[in-house]
Amino acid sequence: MMKRFISKLFVTSLSVLFVAKLLPGIEVTNVLSLILAALILGIFNAMLRPFMIIITLPFTLLTFGLFIFIINGLLLYLTSFLVGGFEINNFWMAVIASVLISIVSSIINWLARP
Repeated sequence: MMKRFISKLFVTSLSVLFVAKLLPGIEVTNVLSLILAALILGIFNAMLRPFMIIITLPFTLLTFGLFIFIINGLLLYLTSFLVGGFEINNFWMAVIASVLISIVSSIINWLARP
């Protein structure tokens, strides 16, 4: 269980770092901020995201699921407010970054599977 947790944390950290290097509106100043951002993002995705999806279900259905991108961006933007050294310029940059982080994480997980 601990191995899986550390693996997910590592993949999320790598994904956030890659996207931060790719997009000009995201800045990670040090490794501790990167790891803390990945940890808090993971907690938000595990705890808040399901609750937010249920609360916003009418919008999600109305937009054919696209509102989930807004939720993911909001959680990433909230993470940037809580973690010093991890900054995102604006909400829409957070939405774009959250989509890219999901894609990069999926690719890393696909490449790393046995």
